[in-house]
Amino acid sequence: QVQLVESGGGLVQAGGSLRLSCAASGSIFRINAMGWYRQAPGKQRELVATITNGGLRNSAASVKGRFTISRDNAKNTVYLQMSSLKPEDAAVYYCNAQVVLTTTPGVAFGSWGQGTQVTVSS
Repeated sequence: QVQLVESGGGLVQAGGSLRLSCAASGSIFRINAMGWYRQAPGKQRELVATITNGGLRNSAASVKGRFTISRDNAKNTVYLQMSSLKPEDAAVYYCNAQVVLTTTPGVAFGSWGQGTQVTVSS
């Protein structure tokens, strides 16, 4: 159906930057909102940032001014540019997309990527 493949995670020092990417593939008619979520050990998954297919953005207060979400609709790809990283940003980052399939053009399904680890050393 749909696959979301994330990349760009890794180890970075506090204050550093990383750029995450998530590419969607499959029987895609349209992608509505796309977003990034994260989950640290022992914590619930939380929203980081979202973006609509029209470019409207929303982000968590904890990342405002440091993280920027963007997307390339032609490539079905969403990005998360992370700057001024802090140890508390360390988590597994998951991509989410609200996908309308070619086989069911009237319905949007939520799809998740497999996650990419971000580690921030102090």
